[in-house]
Order: sequence, then structure tokens, then C-alpha cells
Amino acid sequence: MIRGKGGQPTAERAVGEECPEADATALEGSAPEGGAAEGGAPEGGAPEGGAHSGWPSRRFVSTWFACFAVYAGLLGAFAGHEDGAWGVWGFGAYGTAALLLRFGRRWWPGLSVALLCGLVGPFLFLAGLEADPAEVTVVTTGAAHLLAHGTPYLPTSQLTAWTSYNPYLPLMDLFGLPRAAGLHGVLGDPRIYTSLVTIALLAASFAIMSPHRLGACRPCRDRVARVTAIAVASPVVAFPLALGITDPPVIAMTILALALFSRGWLLRTALAVAAACALKYTAWPLVPVFAVAVWARYCLRDAVRFTVTALGGGAALALAAAPNALSNPGSIVQNTLDYPLGLTKIKTVAASPLPGHLIAGLGHAGKDSAVALLGLAGLAFVIWLVRRPPRDYAAVAVRLAVAYAAMFTLAPATRYGYYIYPLALLFWLPLADSSPDAERTRLAWWPRRAVLLRRDAG
Repeated sequence: MIRGKGGQPTAERAVGEECPEADATALEGSAPEGGAAEGGAPEGGAPEGGAHSGWPSRRFVSTWFACFAVYAGLLGAFAGHEDGAWGVWGFGAYGTAALLLRFGRRWWPGLSVALLCGLVGPFLFLAGLEADPAEVTVVTTGAAHLLAHGTPYLPTSQLTAWTSYNPYLPLMDLFGLPRAAGLHGVLGDPRIYTSLVTIALLAASFAIMSPHRLGACRPCRDRVARVTAIAVASPVVAFPLALGITDPPVIAMTILALALFSRGWLLRTALAVAAACALKYTAWPLVPVFAVAVWARYCLRDAVRFTVTALGGGAALALAAAPNALSNPGSIVQNTLDYPLGLTKIKTVAASPLPGHLIAGLGHAGKDSAVALLGLAGLAFVIWLVRRPPRDYAAVAVRLAVAYAAMFTLAPATRYGYYIYPLALLFWLPLADSSPDAERTRLAWWPRRAVLLRRDAG
């Protein structure tokens, strides 16, 4: 049920029902007649009501950070190389932050320790090492080739080692341009720019979800700063950023798209999805999931317009970033499709012993079986998506988390680190809830139930 003007309930449109003329401007940012999507805000503004949420409390966040300390400690004890080094830093950072948050009287001492020792410190330490992490090397090499030839992908004849392959889409290689252009040292490190972009996108998403305009509401500004710091300091963001892993900007852009969708701003949502899709193939599940959500919440015509905008915008951004990439389509396929799927002679370093990788290692039949299993999982997900379409931002986040978990479990070439996608989406949901009823809904584990609780409370 949707709240109409004056708080009166209005009938919800059935999936696939034709759009009335009043809904023709939905893609330009107007919500359907009577309000915003479930879990979102009324048209053109923030949610009704003047109360602020105290969620999450310092005691609850201190528990989170204690769990983070345990994870980092295990990583420091049993992992090697850069992972282990970050684990040592993170164990001290999160343990100290948990104590400061639990027994202190203010937020920022604990959060500052977590940010400085969980992200900034290990980044500077790892940046001082002679060898760059694999992702930093690939992005820098791609950016250098982009500057020289207008494409970040080497020809197939030059793909002689795993460092020759570039599985990223062109927009991602822009993070390596400062170093490729001659800026050396820390300021040329792509990790600086992936971190800044990720933090800015996360802060923007929390600001969009805020119940009031930040310029006129100090409690809202304080909460946005606080939850942004919590999110950035968490291992799902700080760990990959410190190591130069390229997934955080994609995740942050996905979260921004969810926040925009919660407001009913479909054009902006489509553009955010387009930008994510131009960064990495892992963002492509966003298009069908959001399109079905738009169809269920608005109508088929708006879903088609959304899909065309997202796909067209993503293609335009990728082409603008690498204008000569299409001159060698075989190289694009080898770099961005065959290599990540483990179908090239030189195998990807993403080889965690997950089910898909183990099955693919059984020979030619194993590879075919792994791809078939992945296809069957995708078909099952599509059936579930159509039969139970998401109608609000929380349901979209859950569908995406399930899709990512299945995809990374069954992919022939995969690694444990990819699970930060579903974990980050599920971690963002409680932080994004800035409604006055957040304390009441925080124990509802399933977001659909949480939405129902908030609606009943209203």
C-alpha cells in the first residue's frame, strides 16, 4: 500500500499495468501519483515527520567493531602478504575503536581510530612497499595503454601473462590516469582516487536518505557524517580500499542508485546504474533487477525507458573513456569475458576454492558443468525476480545480494573477496534507515518485513 497525499492510502498498481498519462514523466524524477515507492519519500522531498533516528547506537556499533576486530585478527594470523598486513592493522584499529565507543561518551574518538588505523595507516604502509597489488598494476597498465592507444586492452597477441589482461571496463581505468600521466608517489596511486570516489558516493547516498535537508538540519548532518564514517571504516570498505581492490567504487555506485530509487528519481537512478555498468561487469545485474522493480512499482513503459537509459548511458560512458576500444573487439572479449570466466590459457589469479571453481577444475566437462550450473542459477533467479518483483529499495538490495552470492559461488573463476558485494548491500540497509521508527525495525532481519513494520507504525 502506498501513502497518498495527506497520508491516505492509495491502491497499488499491478505489475505490468499500463501507465496512465499522469505517470508519463516518472523517468524525469516524479513519483507515481500519491507518493514515492515503498520505503521511499514523498514526491519532491524528505519523509514526513520531524523526529530523528538514534539508530545505530554507540553500544550497538561497538559490538559491530568488536566483531570486525575478531575478523581482522583471524586475517592477520592466517593470511599472508597484504591481507595479513591489513589484518594486523585492523585488529588494533577495531579493538581500540570498540572500547572507545563502548565506554566513551563521544562517537568521533572511536571512529577516528578506526578510520586512521583501519584505512589510512595500512594504505600508507602498503603504498610504501616496492610491489603494487595486482589490481593497482592492472589499472595502471590499462591507463597507460589508454593514453597511448585510446583503449585499455592489449591486443590478443600480447596477452602473455596474467598482468597483461585487463578484466575491467574502460571507466575503471580512469583511476590509473594520474600515475600513467607521470604523477608518482602516493598522489599517483589509484587507491587514493578509488577511496575518494567511494567515500563521496557513500556520503551522497546517506544524504539522499536523510529525512531533512542537510543545510537546515544539524542532527541530519551529524548522522550522515557518522554513518558514512562507520561504513567507510568497516572491513567491507576499508579492507579492499587499502589493498587497491577495484570493487568499492562499483558497490558505492550501486548503493547510490538504491538511494536515488528510494526517492523515486528514476532518471538519476538509471544514470547511476549506467556509471556502475561502465566500471565493471559485476554491476550488470543491476539493470534487470532495477528494471523489474521499476515495472512493478511504476509501469512497463517506464521500465523500458529505464533500461534503455541505463544501457545506453553505460555504453556511452565506456566509449567516451576508451574511444578506440571497439577497433579490436576480439581483445575486449579475451580481456573482459574469457579471462574472468577462466576460459583463457592463462588463468586468472581469482581462484578461491569455491564450488564453481572446484567443478571447473575437473577438466573440459567440469568447465561446461560449471557454466551450466551458473546458467541454471541465473534462470532460477530470473523466475524468482519476476514472480516476486521488488517494489522498494530494500527489496532491490536483497535481490541483488542473493544474485551476487549465487553468482560468485558458482562462477568458474572467483574469489572470497567478491562476497563484499552482498555483505556491503546488507550492511548498508540498517545504516540507511534514518526514519524515527528505525529502533523498532532494526531487529527485523528481512528487509521486506522491516518495510511492513515501518508502514504499520506510520
